[in-house]
Amino acid sequence: MEIMTGDAFGRVLERCHAAAGRPGVAFAVVERDDGHIGVHDAAAYFSGRDEWPEPERRVCAGLAGRVLDVGCGAGRHAAVLAADGLDVVGVDTSPGAVAVARARGVDARAGSATALPGGVGTFDAVLLLGNNVGLLGSAATAPVVLAELARVTAPGGRLLLSGLDPFDTDDPEHLDYHGWNRERGRLPGQCRIRLRDGRLATEWFDYLFLSEPELRAVVDPSPWRATRWEREGHGYAVELTLVP
Repeated sequence: MEIMTGDAFGRVLERCHAAAGRPGVAFAVVERDDGHIGVHDAAAYFSGRDEWPEPERRVCAGLAGRVLDVGCGAGRHAAVLAADGLDVVGVDTSPGAVAVARARGVDARAGSATALPGGVGTFDAVLLLGNNVGLLGSAATAPVVLAELARVTAPGGRLLLSGLDPFDTDDPEHLDYHGWNRERGRLPGQCRIRLRDGRLATEWFDYLFLSEPELRAVVDPSPWRATRWEREGHGYAVELTLVP
């Protein structure tokens, strides 16, 4: 049967939201361009602060002022921070995700990491959490994303990112994919993926997994400077500060 293009991610989140974020109800299927398939319970996108990875909790401590959550999804971080009384704006490319985040009390708007919605103003902190260092996309698009986020961040403001080290694996499929990326002149952890819900699928997009040295190399030419690293297992969270 033919695959239809649409907001598969949003449809999964809407189904999970209707079940109050209960596990085992809705699943996001991640298809990679080499045929690898991953399945993730959508309940993770509704997790509370106690379920965030420890590195994320550490770098989020002391957040204040206006906060922009890029790739906010269902509001995993934005809804919690808004409930704390922070002025939070969420941004996502998925209309369904924006609708769910709004239903959960988030000022969510349509936009992307390379093209933020107009009129959002200036922020004291920007979030790329929930492994959303992946939204840097590729070696080519990462500078564009970092510049776009700097554009809406106050001098001295913070950019908080979290991700997974792609080299902390012994899975032959992932290692073969790293090699295929190198042959194509791409970073080893650059994934070409789409999200599926049955026969509905998003457009293909690039999602980037970076090691610490690779992330430092991507950040160095930008106006951001790494000021804090937190790591646990093969996951990490990083605080970048915008140089005035």
